[in-house]
Parts: sequence; structure tokens; C-alpha cells
Amino acid sequence: MKRKIRIPDLGGARAYILHRPHATVQALERQLRAIGLTVVHCWPELPAEALSGDFVFFDADQGYDEQFPWKPGESPMPMIALIGTEAPGRIEWSLEAGAHAQILKPVGDGGVYSALLIAQLAFEARAQLSGEIADLRRRLDERQTVVRAVTLLAARGKSEAEAYDQLRQMAMAWRVTFEDAARRIVANHDEQRKSDDRRDLG
Repeated sequence: MKRKIRIPDLGGARAYILHRPHATVQALERQLRAIGLTVVHCWPELPAEALSGDFVFFDADQGYDEQFPWKPGESPMPMIALIGTEAPGRIEWSLEAGAHAQILKPVGDGGVYSALLIAQLAFEARAQLSGEIADLRRRLDERQTVVRAVTLLAARGKSEAEAYDQLRQMAMAWRVTFEDAARRIVANHDEQRKSDDRRDLG
């Protein structure tokens, strides 16, 4: 089943244009204001208040990493590259900077609205994917912690099934989740081992 694309309402959004004064900026601003966006010009760096902006248009021809108050590819809003020179190195840099869409220079009388929509949807898709990856990593870490806790309990002469059942009973007794109980067992074991190491060194 196809996911229905949601077209966002862009009226009232704030767009930062990180580009030296140029006719491209004027043409871009005209379209943005016609769509209903508030426009802020800046060069050569984004101000700190840009962190609360909704979109950033940046010059891919003369841009550099230090212009942005975040790490490359970690922008908190959609980024749109303004590309005049289609040199492979510049395009590669704009992608690494986190471009979600692009507009070719010189900017004409159209194309900005579609670039805004594409950038917004690409930004949301990337954020959703990052969230899913983080969740999978968390669940994998929790599973590894449970396996380690069961192994530690089994080392006391129990079978794996008995150790697993004991872990469940401990979680119920402590009134915590299964994963929290596993973390507590592993943490206690690690702390005990550190204490034993210090005593041996002493």
C-alpha cells in the first residue's frame, strides 16, 4: 500500500538564504515571499537564530562546512542547495552538507515551491529512517544485555532456560521491565568485578 504524500502548508515558514548578495537571491526571495514565507538573508555564516528556522537555502558554489552551526548532514531543518557550477566536487560537498533538494542557478520564475516540498518530504523521510535505525540499535543493545545477564545467571549452575526464568522472576520481584532487570544484573556484575580487581591490586 502506497503511503499518501502530505503536502505541508508553507505559509508563515521562515527561510534563511545563505548566499552573497546576488540577483539569484532577489529572484529566490520573490518566489518565497509569494508562497508566504518570511525570508532572512545572511552571509558568510548562518546566525545562531537560524536553528529555529524552517528552511535553509545555501550556496553550493562557495559554501563550506563552518558556515553552519551543526555538523555536516545533521541540519535540524530541510536544506536546499543553490547550484551554479555542476562540478562533481561541489555537488559532492552539497550532498555531504545535507542538501535535501537543489535549485540550479540562475534562479528563474519557478521551481522554488517544488524544491521546498521535495526538501521537506526528504527531510522527514530521513528523520524517520534515523529514528527507526536508532530504535533498532537500542533493541539490539537490549537483547545483547539480556543474553549477557542470562549467561551470568547460568554460570551459577543453572540451565539457560532456568536462568531465563530466574531473570523474569527477578524483574517481577523488582517491579521493573525484563530489560531493566538484565541491565541491573550486568551492572552489578561489572561493579563487583571492578571491586575485586581493585582489591587484588591493593
